[in-house]
Amino acid sequence: MDCAVLYSGGKDSTLAALVLDTLYEVTLVTATFGVGDVLREDDADSTDVVGNGRRAAEAVGLPFESVALDRTVAAAAVEQMVSDGYPRNGIQQVHEHAVETLAAESEFDAIADGTRRDDRVPTVDRPFAQSVEDRFGVDYLAPLSGFGRDAIDALVAERLRVESGPSESIPKADYETELRALLCAEHGDDAVADVFPEHTQSHVVGRK
Repeated sequence: MDCAVLYSGGKDSTLAALVLDTLYEVTLVTATFGVGDVLREDDADSTDVVGNGRRAAEAVGLPFESVALDRTVAAAAVEQMVSDGYPRNGIQQVHEHAVETLAAESEFDAIADGTRRDDRVPTVDRPFAQSVEDRFGVDYLAPLSGFGRDAIDALVAERLRVESGPSESIPKADYETELRALLCAEHGDDAVADVFPEHTQSHVVGRK
């Protein structure tokens, strides 16, 4: 059976894919609003989120695709984040839209993501997962939903080569990259700093 894993190029979605790869024919799928080259503009090696996802997928040796998201959802999420003063609800909206879009537009038997047991956002609760399965005739999987942070970090350390750093400097293929760019375009650099707390992100560069 075939499974599409929503893919950010980070350690969680990569580890989820490796877990599922023992049971399914896995394809990594980066979801994008098509914002374009929004990261490290002064870097000749910089690329858009799809390119970042493709490079990470190639590094771990799994097939890669991308799926287009509705730009109006990103705009609404940005305004939600500005109104809230934090990103949580906006990112949750985007993740649910990505899950639904992948379920609706793909021909996979199952779709999955890298959400973990201890995540505050994004999450997929049981009613939403059941709704996706009922509406689109696809299985929704969350292979890391029983894993805590320490277990995931131990598995990543054993299985993956990862580069980590401040969120704004790591070439990711996730929603945050494009949402930051849209937030900056609509509300300026200060709004990005106000909404997004400083935090570390990861990008997978290969297997061990």
